[in-house]
Amino acid sequence: MASRTATELVHPERDQLRFTTVLAALSDPVRLAIVVRLADLGPEGEQACTTFELPVSKSTQSGHFKVLREAGVIRQRDEGTRRLNRLRRDDLDVRFPGLLDLVIPQGRQVVSGR
Repeated sequence: MASRTATELVHPERDQLRFTTVLAALSDPVRLAIVVRLADLGPEGEQACTTFELPVSKSTQSGHFKVLREAGVIRQRDEGTRRLNRLRRDDLDVRFPGLLDLVIPQGRQVVSGR
């Protein structure tokens, strides 16, 4: 596997999360699928970018993960050659109470094609 060039992973602090930015990040079906999958892993669950089965190219996947990270929806960290992702449920629940409780069930419907 090719080595990854070190990229500084910028994450906004909890008080920097903006409602419109978070909503924009959650508005795409692919990003919504990522959020649903991470939510299903639980509060401490992490999943590597390469293990998501998404209907887009790897470079497009990377862009979707970046949008979610920069909006503050997910936290990423590098472990060796893998980039692990975790939903920032606690931060989002404090900042926007109930948002994920609405988004995740709707996301499941989008993902399942209903």
